[in-house]
Amino acid sequence: MAFLIKTTQSLAALFIIVGIHELGHLLFAKLFKMRVTRYMIGFPPKIFKVKWGETEYGLGSIPLGGAVQIAGMVDESLDTDHLHHSPQPWEFRSKPAWQRFFTILGGIIFNLISGIFIWIGLTYTMGYTYLPKDEVNKYGIMPSPIAIKIGFKTGDQIIQINGKDFEDFNDILSPSLLLRSKSYYTIKRAGKLLELPIPEKAIEDLSDIKKAVFLRPIYPCVVHTVDTNSSAAQAGLMAEDQIIALAGQPILDIDELTQAVKSYLGKNVEVVYLRNGIQIATSIQIDPKGLGIELIPPPYTCKKLHYSFIESIPVGLAKTWDLIQTQFSAIWKLITGQLSLKKSLSGPIGIAQSFGNEFIGYRFWMLVATLSIVIGSVNLLPIPALDGGHALWILYEALSGRKPSDRFLQGAQKLGMILILLLALYALGNDIRKLL
Repeated sequence: MAFLIKTTQSLAALFIIVGIHELGHLLFAKLFKMRVTRYMIGFPPKIFKVKWGETEYGLGSIPLGGAVQIAGMVDESLDTDHLHHSPQPWEFRSKPAWQRFFTILGGIIFNLISGIFIWIGLTYTMGYTYLPKDEVNKYGIMPSPIAIKIGFKTGDQIIQINGKDFEDFNDILSPSLLLRSKSYYTIKRAGKLLELPIPEKAIEDLSDIKKAVFLRPIYPCVVHTVDTNSSAAQAGLMAEDQIIALAGQPILDIDELTQAVKSYLGKNVEVVYLRNGIQIATSIQIDPKGLGIELIPPPYTCKKLHYSFIESIPVGLAKTWDLIQTQFSAIWKLITGQLSLKKSLSGPIGIAQSFGNEFIGYRFWMLVATLSIVIGSVNLLPIPALDGGHALWILYEALSGRKPSDRFLQGAQKLGMILILLLALYALGNDIRKLL
């Protein structure tokens, strides 16, 4: 059931994003009186099709792309019949360069606009909830193996990021921060301030879909209830006591306590706890079922921001702009070899993993907005067969006054399609490798 929910969400998101992208091409083409013969969301086999006017509208069963076939254009269909006759007034090739330029970029424009609108809507309806840094620093952080590798230790407090104060604990994992060169955290450890450099390729480890949370707040071991028949009750433990050591081993976090208890089942150990700020030690015989206590949930208070509709607009624009910058920064690092394609590139399975095993409306639309902006940004790359590649040839024509030959455009289209297919297969292979 969980697999079905995750798969359904990812397929629905891709259908929405592809549909919006192709709608951008369609509407700009119609605006400039170009004849559109086909509007297709997804790839064959077709689920259904309907003819309305001059255009066939269809829905394919594989939502990994789509197509708008415009008369007189060299596209992924590689249809060259129009090359055997002179340009017709309704064809793509007969229109002014600026109209062709906007038609080609129509999909990207719609992807970006839809992402902005979704972000604005989510900001207005849901606001923004986050965990303040000061709340986390009450007890410090619990690092994952990846964070320990970077240099974090249990109980560290994060004071600054790149020498600047911050409020939102989520900022410690901002992609723009992890992609920036020479970034660092300022932490407090045992009363001393230290600088912890962020490795250039830290984001590669964090991109692995099977990795745990990078950093989280410590969950202190504060007793909520004590089983009256347990050895903990007999040893005098009471509600609101905070366990800080077991068998001589310092205990700061619930996970540490759980692991320590498993190691001493059936044994008599010393437990040190705090009661009203006073440290007390006692001896407890750990039962086969554990200590016989229930701990208080993490004592952290999140902060929620509310926005009016007008206030939501700049927030939505800022999120979109930050995501675009982050995307192009990541692409540049991939092109220059600063990031590994093997570790960083994900395909449809990786995308599906992002949606989780249950439907949460806010998360679903947040991922739709993010993916729409990412897909729009990627399509802007000047690669043959992508919208950016087509736009590049039109810019060349406008600046030089010479139109690339039809033979060149066909060759570039074929080359681009092969390159995209190879990248898609490579990304799918990465997904499978990560799952295995």
